[in-house]
Amino acid sequence: MPKKFTNENSKVIASRERKAAVKQAEHDKKQKAAEDAYWADDDKLANRKLQRKDDEEKKKLEAQKKREELKKLAEEEMNALSSKAASSSQPQKVTRAALDQHKEAEAKLAAEEEMRKKLAAQKIAAPEDLLEENRNLQNADVKVAKNVDEALVVLDETSGSVDKHPEKRMKAAYLAFEESRLPQLKVEHPTYRLSQLKQLLKKEWQNHPTNPLVMKIQAAMGN
Repeated sequence: MPKKFTNENSKVIASRERKAAVKQAEHDKKQKAAEDAYWADDDKLANRKLQRKDDEEKKKLEAQKKREELKKLAEEEMNALSSKAASSSQPQKVTRAALDQHKEAEAKLAAEEEMRKKLAAQKIAAPEDLLEENRNLQNADVKVAKNVDEALVVLDETSGSVDKHPEKRMKAAYLAFEESRLPQLKVEHPTYRLSQLKQLLKKEWQNHPTNPLVMKIQAAMGN
């Protein structure tokens, strides 16, 4: 029988060892690559978490900043409203125009009272459309004029002269006064309506020197 070789060929052993080493190296390489990939993914995840945390912090800071700005604006608006309310509650200063109007009103009242005295001295009741009618007159000697025309006639009688057409003279005088004074009133009171302006005209006409009734009273007082 042939003799068996108990030892293998050294070349075969060396080749097998080389192959095993190469295989092990490839295995180690793959394992290392897998580990690197794992840790790389883990780092990316950690970075994403950090980035999200940073973004959330930034959003919180921006929201806080906006809330503070809105609060500041609200406080400024409240302060402005409070200041406005406080200023409006303070008494307004009296203007020169208001003083002039007050003096003018007092002067008109004084002139009306003076006319009442003159009419009373001549025993003439004031016409209703110019002065308030005195409804308590009981003296039978008093001549009552119910309108401007009658007042002119009574004055003519007391002064000794007779005006045949007092109504025409009164109307013409008033129209002339209106034509002259109305444009001035429109400038002085630009917001007034025409009816309001005519009311002012009527009040001024009561004591105006060109009013025939006023002229008659003054002439009668002069006599």
